Amino acid sequence: MNTPVRVVAAGDHFVLPTLIDRALTDEVIERPLDVRELTLGWPMEPFGPVAEVREASDAEDAVIEALDGREVLVTQMAPVTERVLAACPDLRLVVVCRGGPVNVNLDAATRHDVRVCYAPGRNAAATAEFTVGLLLAALRRIPQAHDSLARQRSWRGATYYTYEHSGLELEDLPVGLVGYGAVGSRVARALAAFGAQVMVYDPYARGEIHGLRLPTLDDLLTRSRVVSLHARLTPETQGLLGARELALLPRGSVVVNVARGPLLDEAALCDALESGALSAAALDTFDREPLPADSRLFALADRVVLTPHLGGASRAVAEKAARIAAAEVGRWARGEPLAHCLT
Repeated sequence: MNTPVRVVAAGDHFVLPTLIDRALTDEVIERPLDVRELTLGWPMEPFGPVAEVREASDAEDAVIEALDGREVLVTQMAPVTERVLAACPDLRLVVVCRGGPVNVNLDAATRHDVRVCYAPGRNAAATAEFTVGLLLAALRRIPQAHDSLARQRSWRGATYYTYEHSGLELEDLPVGLVGYGAVGSRVARALAAFGAQVMVYDPYARGEIHGLRLPTLDDLLTRSRVVSLHARLTPETQGLLGARELALLPRGSVVVNVARGPLLDEAALCDALESGALSAAALDTFDREPLPADSRLFALADRVVLTPHLGGASRAVAEKAARIAAAEVGRWARGEPLAHCLT
């Protein structure tokens, strides 16, 4: 079959259209390629709900125009809504360069006979590394010390060297991980190398784990000086750590969240930080993003490390995502079974 594979590479300013195009060229070699590039606004423009999908760039019209006569869409943020699918009858395959196709209406894709694939694990290493970095920053007060010296030109070494204000070290520290998937398992191995006492709660984890498996979340919380969230966000896990759960942690504990903001009750977290029940928190994800200007977290800057959802922001992630997606297009073009397909 020598007919070209007609693709729209709807990239953005992270997973560049040129990265997708290059990966497709390396992967799809049996048939000619006809790639039309489209650049969406993320991350310069925030994603959010678009029609019935949760996380996408607000670009239905641009996507519909680009998909005219095209059978494959490779994208990270394009909104694949009922309207887009209905307007693009030639579309047969959508490959999302993310860990899940949250920008795709899967029911509508099934009705329109469109296969939907995704790119699991593309940011696992980057997110795990970022988690450990945030954890160390919170434990040792690194951002606060930097701000004091570099911005305020104040030498506060004496303050941070007092017993009351000095930080915790990872060696022998009880650290609880909630979730043991691609990210959590990497964090566990990294923390074990530091000598931490790693404990894990994940009712879905199978096989051997790096650490002590605990049967309940309450068991984990009562024994952890640090708890790090790595669970998927589902209706069951929303608000997984609320006021009751945070109260189970030993006084002065630290909470880390580089997973999804709604796993954690932010109001309850702020209450615990203000009361001193928790000594610190390190957060990369939030209940509302961007973080609102009136968030209580800003008033707790001496006790929190805040980053704007950067856990997966590495060049390797963008390159891996493009390669995983291109491999699916290659399998589809050759008539082979798809590796990560949901419809």
